[in-house]
Amino acid sequence: MKTKTSGGARAKTAYKRVLLKVSGEVLGDRARGECLAPEKLAYVAGCVKRLRSMGVQTGIVTGGGNIFRGLAGSGRGFDRTTGDSMGMLATAINSLAIANALESAGIPAKVFSAVEMPKIAETFTKRKAVECLEKGIVAVFAGGTGNPFFSTDSAAALKACEIGAEVLLKATKVDGIYTADPAKDPSASKYDALGFSEALEKRLGVMDAAAFALCMDNDLPIIVLDFSDAKALEKAVRGEKAGTIVGRKTWKR
Repeated sequence: MKTKTSGGARAKTAYKRVLLKVSGEVLGDRARGECLAPEKLAYVAGCVKRLRSMGVQTGIVTGGGNIFRGLAGSGRGFDRTTGDSMGMLATAINSLAIANALESAGIPAKVFSAVEMPKIAETFTKRKAVECLEKGIVAVFAGGTGNPFFSTDSAAALKACEIGAEVLLKATKVDGIYTADPAKDPSASKYDALGFSEALEKRLGVMDAAAFALCMDNDLPIIVLDFSDAKALEKAVRGEKAGTIVGRKTWKR
């Protein structure tokens, strides 16, 4: 498929619409004690701007771990439902920050929330979100799934399916999926591509079980890539070798 870029040139892309999952940790700077670092937000905006210039419709789901992780709250005296609700609010803060960074970079963006908070974000509906994407507006999805006991990976898989995304791009701190933790095992090797069944059989932990099941049942490929590699996202949407792709079958790339 070919799409027009904003400058009139043509860019070849493999996907028209994508869902980008960004962890909350990549938005902050632990060394400086900042939950939200301006330069990290600007980096996210720059990556999305390049995708948009290629004609790719982009939805974003962010985690909230830089502020509060719901599951960890159960070890701090919070019951799971309360902890997860706090985590949903953390994703709302991150989503507003990302939308602001996008708009500062000249990219129209709108925040949709799975949890009703009308003075802060529009309540999510598929129709309104898809309308925004088709107009070139980046849709940022806050509030997880709107329910406790579900991770933001599950929210990313759910939103990707709801908006009709053709791929889920999971931006992480590593450049793909490995046979073992590369930080602990120097002999670990990276997979270029995996089938859903193979990833399950090898228990590679691509995403949590609920998120993985949604992607597998809806034949939604997942690409796990290193978000610090500024070119990885562009390569992925062009269909070039980048990170690790997981899908119904094993692709040769």
